[in-house]
Amino acid sequence: MKVAIVMGTRPEIIKLSSIIKLLNKKNSTIIFTGQHYDFNMSMQFIKDLDIRKPDYSMKLTKLQNTTTDRATQIGEIVLNLAKIISKIEPDTVIVQGDTNTVLAAAITGIKCSVPVTHVEAGLRSNDWRMPEEHNRIAVDHISEFLFAPTEHAKKTLQGEKVHGKTYVTGNTSIDAIQQNISKAEKKANLSIEKKNDFALVTLHRGENVDNKETLSSIVQGLVQSKMDMIFPAHPRTVKQLQRFGLYKKLQESDNILIIPPVGYFDMLYLMKKSKFIISDSGGVQEEATSPSIRKKVLIVRKSTDRPEAVKTGYSELVGTCTQKIIQAIRDAQDNHKITSDANPYGNGHSAEKILSVLRKTL
Repeated sequence: MKVAIVMGTRPEIIKLSSIIKLLNKKNSTIIFTGQHYDFNMSMQFIKDLDIRKPDYSMKLTKLQNTTTDRATQIGEIVLNLAKIISKIEPDTVIVQGDTNTVLAAAITGIKCSVPVTHVEAGLRSNDWRMPEEHNRIAVDHISEFLFAPTEHAKKTLQGEKVHGKTYVTGNTSIDAIQQNISKAEKKANLSIEKKNDFALVTLHRGENVDNKETLSSIVQGLVQSKMDMIFPAHPRTVKQLQRFGLYKKLQESDNILIIPPVGYFDMLYLMKKSKFIISDSGGVQEEATSPSIRKKVLIVRKSTDRPEAVKTGYSELVGTCTQKIIQAIRDAQDNHKITSDANPYGNGHSAEKILSVLRKTL
C-alpha cells in the first residue's frame, strides 16, 4: 500500500498526525498545499507534533478572501497537485475535513484515477452559507473510502447514498490529544494566574466574523456577561473587529484578555485550564470531549456539524443573540460539569482503524 496524504491547514496537520506517525517514507508521501500561508507556523506545528516534514510543499497565491479567490485557490492546488500525483502514482489520496485543500485534492484524485480516502466524512451543518459545507458534501460523493467519526455521520452518508464504502472509526482529533496532552503543560508558553476561573473564547467562522451585526451581537454578549475570558484572536478576526469598530470595546472591557494566536500545545493547555469554552469552532467541539479535556462548549453559531457533542452534553448550541449568549454564560458558570461518561468521538485509536481498513482493501 502506498498513500499520498494531502494537507493544507494547521487543523489538518493535527488531525492527520496520528495517521502519519503510523506510516513511513516507503509507504506514504506527504504533500502540503500551503493553504495556511504562514509556512513557518505550519512547520512549527509539524515539529511540535513530531511528524516528518512534507515531501512536497506548494506556495499558493495569497487569498484575499473573495469568492473568486477561493475558486482560484482550488484551481491552483489542482494544477500543482495533478503533477505530483501523476508522478508518485499512489494507491489512494488521503484527505481530512472540509477545506479548499480537501476539495482540490479529491478532484485531483478522481481525475487522475486514484481512489480518494476521506477522513472525518459525513459531517453536515445543513447551513449552505458555510463554504465548508459545499466542500465536504462534494468530497463525500467523490470518495471511495469514507471514514465517519460517528454512527450519526455514517447514517448521513447512507441517507445520501454515497457510492463509496463507509466505516465508523472515531475522530483522529482525539488521537492527537491523547498523544500530546502530556507535552502540553510542559511545553506551553503561557502562564495563567486564575486557573479554572476563566472561559476560553475562539471565533473565526466567516458567517460570524464577516457580518458586522452578528459579530457585534457576540461581542456584546461576551462583554456584558462579566465573565473573565481569555481570547486568542485570529489575525483575520482581529482585522474584522477593527473594521467594525469592535476591537477597542473588547480591549477596554474589564473581563476579556485578548492575546495573539497560540500554538497547539498552548491551546490544549488553555482548554484544560479553562472553566468552559465559548467557540464557533467545530474542532474545539470535538477536542473538548477528549477524556483529557472534558469541558463544556457554548457554540456561538446558528447550527452545528457536531450534534453528537450536543446530544451527550458536552456542547450547547447557543446562537449569536446577545441575551442568549449572556444567559448561557451565566448558566455555565454554575453548571459547567460534564456528567456523560461517553466520548462521542472515540477512544484515541482512529488512525489504527483507518489504516487497517486501507491495508486490507488496497
